[in-house]
Order: sequence, then C-alpha cells, then structure tokens
Amino acid sequence: MNNFHIEGNIKGAANQKFKIEAQSQQGVIEVAQTVTDADGNFSLDGNIPGMGIYSLTLGDNGKNSLVIPMDLNDKIELKATKETFASNPVFSGTKWAKPLTKYMELFSDFAKKQMEQIPQVKEPEKQLELFTKLKQPIVTFAEKQIRKEPGNPVNIILVNLIMPSQETGFANWDPKNLDDLRKVETAFQRYYENSPITGLLSQQIAAIDAQYQNYQQYNSGTMAAPEIALKNPAGTELRLSSLKGKVVLIDFWASWCMPCRKENPNVVRLYKKYRGEGFEVFSVSLDQDQAAWKEAIDKDGLFWPNHVSDLMGWQTPLTQTYGFQSIPHTVLLNREGNIVGVGLRGTQLEQKLVEQLAKK
Repeated sequence: MNNFHIEGNIKGAANQKFKIEAQSQQGVIEVAQTVTDADGNFSLDGNIPGMGIYSLTLGDNGKNSLVIPMDLNDKIELKATKETFASNPVFSGTKWAKPLTKYMELFSDFAKKQMEQIPQVKEPEKQLELFTKLKQPIVTFAEKQIRKEPGNPVNIILVNLIMPSQETGFANWDPKNLDDLRKVETAFQRYYENSPITGLLSQQIAAIDAQYQNYQQYNSGTMAAPEIALKNPAGTELRLSSLKGKVVLIDFWASWCMPCRKENPNVVRLYKKYRGEGFEVFSVSLDQDQAAWKEAIDKDGLFWPNHVSDLMGWQTPLTQTYGFQSIPHTVLLNREGNIVGVGLRGTQLEQKLVEQLAKK
C-alpha cells in the first residue's frame, strides 16, 4: 500500500525522469520513479518504511538532486525550475515543507556568497572567519527552528548545523546546543521511535556529550599532559616534562599533511613573537620517513629545538594517549604542564597563549 504522495511542476523539465531514493545499509534503494509531462508536471505515489532522509533526483545523470526528510502519509507539493531544482525548490503540504524551503533558500545564498568572497581572501585563518560569518544566518535559523519544533522531521537536516564543526570543534561551540540536540532526541524517540534515524541521532548526541566532557576537562587546567619521550632527528631522546615551567604548544603534524604545512607559518610566527616570554613548541611528527620529516622541518623553517617522532605514522600510541584522529592537532600546556587548550589554531590559539603567558 502506498503511504506517500508527491506532485508538482518543474518548469523547463519536459519529459524528465523524476525519482525518489533512500539510503540504507545495503546502499541506495530506489523508492519510486516517474517521468514529467511536456509541461514539467508530475505525480508520484510510493511506499517508504518510515520517517527518514530521502533524495529526489531530476534527470538521468544524478547531478540535479536534493535531500529531503519524509514521513509516513506525507502529501508533498513541489514547485521549481529545472535550473533551481536542487538549490531553490519550494515545498508545501507537510509540516517540514516551509522550514526546508527556507533552509534551502538560506543555503543557496550562503553557497553563492562563499564562492564569490572566500577566494578573495588568502589567509586560511581569515577564510575560516569569513566562512563562519557567512554561515551564521543558516545556523541562527536552525537554532530557532529546532527550539520551536524539536519533533519536526526537518531537524534531521538542521541538527548538523548545531553540532560541533570540523573546522573549529568545540572552540566556539555553544553548549546550549547540546540541550537543543537532546530535545530533538527526546521528540524523535516519542514520534519516530522505530526509525533508524532516531537511533543514529541518539548515538551521535551521546558521542558529542562525551567529547564535550573531555574537552571541558582538557581546558580546565587540572589534567596533566601525558609524558612524551621520543627521539629527535639526531637520535637524542627529548622529554615533554623537561619543558615544565614554560607555556608549551604540543603540535602533532607530519611532512605529508598539507593542512599542517599550511598552518606551520602561523606556529613559526607565534614562536618568534613569544619565545622570549617563556613559550616553547614541542613538535611531534606522525611521519614514517625520517628524511621527509627532516626536510620538512628545514623547508618550513621550524627552528625550535624540540622535534620528536617514533616514525610509526598513525600507528603511534600517542593518537590514543592524546585522543586525536586528525592532524594538525594542538595541545596547549600551562607552566605547570597541565592541558589548557586542545585543537586551538589561529586567533584562538594566540589569545589562549597570551592569557597563559601572563600568568607567572
């Protein structure tokens, strides 16, 4: 028995294939398909297992597609043009239609401004600042919509905007978002208990909660940094603990890591500026090739004396000891050797560094 209906008009899309697909553990599953008429009109009925994420695709090549939430018994109306189908569609007929239409309108504007403005900025740090600024209207919309209707299926998409970002982690993340995520989880457990999306969301929120607790602990200044005792390129063992009394940046990096190499000039700048005030860098390489490691140190001008590696790459036990899965990864220590910041870069790193240097 069919349990959803979608109809509408896509101007300029005469005789085009229109299909709905679902993501599953077995891969992409086609739910239903039809063909638009000579005027771009279409009507389609089908059956879905429950509330979840589905994709709509216009045409044969899969490039003109968009993602929507769908629930049982949805009666969806869609209006668009062939050119705006994937960027500015207008939905109606369901409780998620209006907020999804608004979200896609905001996202389209964000994407346009991002393409126009970010290439004009050269410094990665400034690019990130601009990216965050341009994205803010979408984030603000998501926060308001989630608080207004935590059980709306559109939140499957919107929750991603209030989760910690890959770019900044928890550094500028509002912990109130965790409360909002829990409200969505509670509402989904009530209305969509049997949906796999609900279980996945619960897992994500539990992971974020645990990571945030660790982040708070790492930034409290009460956790001592685990000892690192490894050899430098000359074969001499260096110990992290020997730098106690100074503010230390542990910088996990590698010669093959392009984001690390792009960040190196900023670390060099900070070292030149603050080394006279008691700042030291302790660089830990995830290289396996000693020659490449030494060459990168010289080429990037990493002129501080503290460079170590076990030359084990990602097999190094330090990824577990310090809890990171990507590089560059930074850990800032106060003069007592306790962790006061994790994952800091750019302006945030310098601000925290100055704060710690001021404490004698």
